[in-house]
Amino acid sequence: MRTLDDIAEEYEFLEGDERYRLLIELGRELEEMPAALKTDATLVRGCSAQVWVYPTGEADKLHFLADSNAAITKGIVALVIAAVQDRPAEDVAAMDVTAALEPFDLKNQLSSNRTQGVPNMIALVKAHAARIAES
Repeated sequence: MRTLDDIAEEYEFLEGDERYRLLIELGRELEEMPAALKTDATLVRGCSAQVWVYPTGEADKLHFLADSNAAITKGIVALVIAAVQDRPAEDVAAMDVTAALEPFDLKNQLSSNRTQGVPNMIALVKAHAARIAES
């Protein structure tokens, strides 16, 4: 998976439909999430599309599997995951993921329908990181 900085650098030079294509491409690059993990327990609430996030890994290196049934939403999921993937739980718990995503200006680039679940996804990732960091 690409780093968030690498993605932001590429995104900055794109416009309109090219940005959508990049998001779709990022979604395709997500590590495959087994169907068995796509359950009500891993479903992110508040998203217009279905989004699943499954945390794995240890305190020193959190890892997330994620998926969505909508291509652009899956790309947004990939951005969130890129911000936190394989980082220590303590760092993720303290991280301002929303600020990390600001270069993508998602609120102005995408419809509110597509971005409404992002805060819930971030909260889920950070809550998992905080639980792991505390233990």
